[in-house]
Amino acid sequence: MHIRFDVPADPAYPGRVAAALSSVRLRRYGYVGAVLAAVGAIGLAVSWGFAWGEQVSPLWLSMAVAGVLSMLYSPWVRWRARRRSGRYAVEGGYDITDDNIMMRSGSESGGIAWDGVAQVRDTPEFWIVYVGRMPATVIPRRLMSAEDAETLRAFMTGRGLLQPR
Repeated sequence: MHIRFDVPADPAYPGRVAAALSSVRLRRYGYVGAVLAAVGAIGLAVSWGFAWGEQVSPLWLSMAVAGVLSMLYSPWVRWRARRRSGRYAVEGGYDITDDNIMMRSGSESGGIAWDGVAQVRDTPEFWIVYVGRMPATVIPRRLMSAEDAETLRAFMTGRGLLQPR
């Protein structure tokens, strides 16, 4: 297998990559925030029915506010990543073989050996490549030909990195 494609200097592309990578790591803030907000709202509603409720209602209110802020943290980080990464738009490319994924961006290049890849997750626009438990890079499907994307999907599925459809 030898797949090669270029990445144009699109100002929106680095932001989409940053959002895809950060959403993986920030998803737990939304879950924790939802639990905190729900427990805080329930506690606040229950405490209003008791005489001692005035004493503990600031605790429940603080918990609900912390939950809402935690849920808003992930979208805020993605928005900042998109806004700040627009100035990093440079031409680049990918060269993917049976042995590794080589990426180049401007004057820099780097690679990841397939032997070091622990898993690949599928998103609507990218394949997110994990080395260990950390997302290391993304492979943009929309910049590849349909045949190359299917070849790469079959290769990753064959290695047990990607779940079959």
